[in-house]
Amino acid sequence: MKLVVLTGIPGSGSTTLLNKALEEVEYLHLNYGDIMTEIAIEEKLVENRDELRKLPSETQKIIQQKAAKRIKERSESENVIVDTHCTISTPDGFLPGLPIWVLEKLKPSNFILVEANPDEIIYRRLSDETRSRDVEKAKNIKLHQEMNRAAAMAYATLTGATVKIIENHDNHLPGTVARLVDVLK
Repeated sequence: MKLVVLTGIPGSGSTTLLNKALEEVEYLHLNYGDIMTEIAIEEKLVENRDELRKLPSETQKIIQQKAAKRIKERSESENVIVDTHCTISTPDGFLPGLPIWVLEKLKPSNFILVEANPDEIIYRRLSDETRSRDVEKAKNIKLHQEMNRAAAMAYATLTGATVKIIENHDNHLPGTVARLVDVLK
């Protein structure tokens, strides 16, 4: 069974791309944040996802580890694709989305980074009325994608996984979905 990690910065189209690809391949789609929230609610630590980030960092680390274990267990009986953040842009700098204690438990086979041109990402963010996203300059979006590449290679070094970058440009969704499906087969 395969355990694949798919990432993309907000506005890259990773969720849209993944949902289309899942129409063609058999994978269980798990969102890392959803699994963490599920565990925190079960343990009566939070009532909703927005409260998760307010927990003490040590508590969040424990929940991260439990989520990784739960995801890994699911991947033993079926192919799993984990939708998560490779890095998180914070006011203090970039935070790794997959710290070592998560990678050691997950042991993914592949990392897939979904990228787009910064201008495309800016337009997508501005056009998406369902989300409240930060407005960023193109140079900051470019830097975030570069940090994701660096982090993904570091993660791959630690796990032996491969890294695939898939460019998701406007008006090319069918071809992009086909490239993702090929990687997942």
